[in-house]
Amino acid sequence: MKKKGRMMFKNLAAVILAAGKGTRLNAKKINKVMYPLNGKPMIGYTVNLLKRAGIRTIIVVVGFRKNSVMDYLGPDFIYVEQKKRLGTAHALKCALPKIPLRIDNLFVCYSDDTAFYPPAVIRNLISCHLRSGNDLTLLTVRKDDPSGLGRIIRDHQGKIKRIVEEKDASQEEKGIKEINTGCYCFQRQFVKEYLPQIKKNFLKGEYYLTDIVSLGIKGKRKVTAVRIGRGEYFQGVNTKEQFLAAEAKMKKLAKQKAG
Repeated sequence: MKKKGRMMFKNLAAVILAAGKGTRLNAKKINKVMYPLNGKPMIGYTVNLLKRAGIRTIIVVVGFRKNSVMDYLGPDFIYVEQKKRLGTAHALKCALPKIPLRIDNLFVCYSDDTAFYPPAVIRNLISCHLRSGNDLTLLTVRKDDPSGLGRIIRDHQGKIKRIVEEKDASQEEKGIKEINTGCYCFQRQFVKEYLPQIKKNFLKGEYYLTDIVSLGIKGKRKVTAVRIGRGEYFQGVNTKEQFLAAEAKMKKLAKQKAG
């Protein structure tokens, strides 16, 4: 569906997972996603990206320092509080009851690694998901240095088998450079069926959304990974060093646009 020359996605909503504390960034007074890149909070780039991609219904899951996020974004969003931060799958579970009934598909992302995506990447992911009738479509990217990130394991036909976190990966798997970006498209009914099947991680005591991928594959549901080649689009901000790198990158982009 298009409106005024721009693609619009009907019966689709976005869920931004923004409840985390940002422990490694030592966030205390503001939520992690409120850290500014070139003067603008990271979540500001995310919501602008989603709107430009054609998504109008946006749910924001808040938790730590929730008012810092809500005061910045204002009233034009649906807010859900994750009172107990029990992981990313739990955050999405908290959001489900607040999603309007007319919504059939969900786009789910984080707000600390999406600042550099062009809208076309998100539109293409969603369009692929809707055209294919997938239960789950996830976005992957090739990174020259995939350290600390979940690797995408594919079979000999190129189909996704599972995601393996680095701490659980073999030496061979650590050599894989295709990583999970944390951007997903789901059919709503698929999420309702498979979220309750995710088990708590024994070490962390949290429920990880990445586990839904292997559950869907084991259940013989239609799961596809869409790969993009531009590794610089994905910019994780989990440490002070990564934050400084993202800040420099955003300032450079701003200068290029201005010049």
